Amino acid sequence: MKNIAIEDLNKAFENRVRLGIMSVLMVSDWVTFNVLKEQLSITDGNLASHIAALEKLEYIEVKKQFIGRKPNTAYSVTRVGRKAFNEHLDALEKLLRQNKS
Repeated sequence: MKNIAIEDLNKAFENRVRLGIMSVLMVSDWVTFNVLKEQLSITDGNLASHIAALEKLEYIEVKKQFIGRKPNTAYSVTRVGRKAFNEHLDALEKLLRQNKS
């Protein structure tokens, strides 16, 4: 018998860093690169590569600006990203309920 809930999980969120990025962004309007890096305890390069993957899927949007003379990059979840992440969470919940007997 096929387990439909497993098939409904979004591969983009299988990685713990991407799951963490989306979790932080889902509860905030905009989050800076440095805040994400601190909250997830990861390196610049690791964060940048996962952000690029989520941006390519159009799950997050990027806002680059200068504050004073310093560059500042912030991220937010797009409507597409919010929908995809909520569907992923729904599939996880369904999987838990299926196996709770």
